[in-house]
Amino acid sequence: MKVLVVGANGQIGKHLVKQIQDHEDLEARALIRKEEQASYFHDLGAETAIVDLEGEVAAIAKATEGVDAVVFTAGSGPNTGADKTLMIDLDGAVKTMEAAEQAGVKRYVMISSYDTTREAIQSAPESFAPYVVAKHYADEWLRGTNLDHTIIHPGRLTNDEGTGQVAVAPQVDRGDVPREDVARVIVETLANDSTIGKEYQVISGDQSVADAVKAQ
Repeated sequence: MKVLVVGANGQIGKHLVKQIQDHEDLEARALIRKEEQASYFHDLGAETAIVDLEGEVAAIAKATEGVDAVVFTAGSGPNTGADKTLMIDLDGAVKTMEAAEQAGVKRYVMISSYDTTREAIQSAPESFAPYVVAKHYADEWLRGTNLDHTIIHPGRLTNDEGTGQVAVAPQVDRGDVPREDVARVIVETLANDSTIGKEYQVISGDQSVADAVKAQ
């Protein structure tokens, strides 16, 4: 299976591309914004496609041709304003869904936020609310497509070394999770068609990633 990793130069994305390249049944195509970001992925043996998510759907669709799945890990980041959050986390996400449909790619995995419900929007701090809104509507849009989708809602992300032990369920208590382990959950999600049409929260726990995902 060839996987287009959207937001490959991000912290989850880099872990994910490496793990995909280490998997005997998967190979990655890294979607990046700048040529100078490509060397990391070429060293892993991964393909790259240089596309700006703020650009046209046609450019994203061209980069999507020939893959079997799309994983959206992109994000505007904590140091940008609500405008970039809207352009990347919502509009960029929707454009990758449209691109997948245009390219005839059915499998789509979304890395969302821990809680994107209407209640989460209402209770979010003012500075965080635009991000939750963007993720809420991106998730809603994905649910309304014909894509074979899975939505993953990670807890508070850390850069700790992954343990390979997680808790995965439609609803789990709030908690932390290393980005490396989120990438592992994505890989297992791609490997299990039983996850299609499902969404679940992920935090650190006491079950292996493989077992936790297979139980969904």
